[in-house]
Amino acid sequence: MTLFISGIKIKSKKIHKTIAVYLLLALVAIAVNLIYSLFGHGVHSAAMTWMFLYPLLGGALVYFLIDRSSPLITRFVVYRIAYNSYNSGIGALTVGSFLKGILEIAGTNSDYLAFFIILGWLLIAIGLAIFAFLTVKNSRRAQPQKAQPPLNQP
Repeated sequence: MTLFISGIKIKSKKIHKTIAVYLLLALVAIAVNLIYSLFGHGVHSAAMTWMFLYPLLGGALVYFLIDRSSPLITRFVVYRIAYNSYNSGIGALTVGSFLKGILEIAGTNSDYLAFFIILGWLLIAIGLAIFAFLTVKNSRRAQPQKAQPPLNQP
């Protein structure tokens, strides 16, 4: 994202850094799955195998789309609330998937895993709702204002 103020070129790399972190987390999730499968005695879990999709698609892809559709969204104060909520939701879903995978490999289950899923999706919904609000607000602000006809003065 590039913004010109008084002829000075300012780059905001907040979203680009977030995308890079999510790509790294997806690679870590793949590595954790591979390492854990070595000690799983031949037992695999779909929840652990596919947990990398939360940071990859839910994290990197979503922030890439936000960067392409509304790159100036980070200048709003409310952006941080959406950012923290959304990231916490992705984290909750990823950790919940990891724990579900461990429990499946161990041959057991827990009722508490539902809290990770419910809380994760709730936080993601809150974050996306605020992102959508900021995108609409940003697009309205970016549209040129129609010129008002001059008032007839005596």
